[in-house]
Amino acid sequence: MPSFVQELRSAVTGRAAILVIGTLVLQLAFIASYVGAFHSPRPRDVALGVVAPQQISGQLVQRLDGLPGDPLAPRAVDGGEAAAARKIHNRDLDAALIVDPRGTTDTLLVASGAGASLAQATEAVLTRAEAAEGRKVRVKDVAPAAAGDARGLTAFYLAVGWCVGGYLCAAILAISAGARPANSHRAVIRLGALALYAAAAGLFGAVIAGPVLDALPGSIPGLWGLGALVVFAVGATTLALQGLAGVVGIGLAIAIVVVLGNPSAGGAYPYPLLPPFWNAIGPALPPGAGTWSARSIAYFGGNGLAPSLLVLGAWAVAGVVVTMACAVLKRQEKNSEE
Repeated sequence: MPSFVQELRSAVTGRAAILVIGTLVLQLAFIASYVGAFHSPRPRDVALGVVAPQQISGQLVQRLDGLPGDPLAPRAVDGGEAAAARKIHNRDLDAALIVDPRGTTDTLLVASGAGASLAQATEAVLTRAEAAEGRKVRVKDVAPAAAGDARGLTAFYLAVGWCVGGYLCAAILAISAGARPANSHRAVIRLGALALYAAAAGLFGAVIAGPVLDALPGSIPGLWGLGALVVFAVGATTLALQGLAGVVGIGLAIAIVVVLGNPSAGGAYPYPLLPPFWNAIGPALPPGAGTWSARSIAYFGGNGLAPSLLVLGAWAVAGVVVTMACAVLKRQEKNSEE
């Protein structure tokens, strides 16, 4: 009769044990990342425009800048309420305070389309600050979320769905015939299949979120193009990581996109409400770039898109280059062995 140790070795190989340990590490990282990002949201450096008479503008900006915890990053804005609203629509500001020198009620311009939690947090901070001076705040939403877009979260969930499709498609393409492509022709075929999948996923995602569910306004062609880019960027990155690390590359892709990318994407809590680490990495990862871009298309006329599209393009190009390089190197290794 085989011993228990022999049975254990037969049932759980060394490779399986390593993968299980890796899964445990990934799971714990998932918990740490999500809890770390969401357990204590508070505003930090919210980009606030201040429209006030020149004689009090500087003093007011200084007072708001000195609030405990640095919730605001105020700066004076010339040109009145219309200029401040334009800056919000251009995504240069998160909110703006319009001071009424002849009364005791000021107007706070917000944009719930960029995330209701940010608008509410900014309102809470300024309500307290104004109350301390014997003043009140009236809120005006200059870029409101659509009726079907609860708390402005649809763009986030749409971007997450596109990201999930990207790495699942790449994983299936790899698992079906080896994680590392045997040659450059196979790598090109996989990338081509991924591109077709990305085009379809981008279109159907935009249609479901828009006309079907009436959850997200904005240009369908614009959202389609964005979705295709998000899916392809994530899928190409996954193929590249698989080319470098084999099946372990799937876990690495999940670590980048899900563990780090989703909680830092600015979805439930936009960037000014996230802790510094997640605030810093979010814009550089596909979920964050996708969420920001989808909101820009839906609510801000496409303003502020360029940096996020460059981020997504960089992930896509890097994924293609690394995938092709790994395929060429593997082919060269095989030829040398023969």
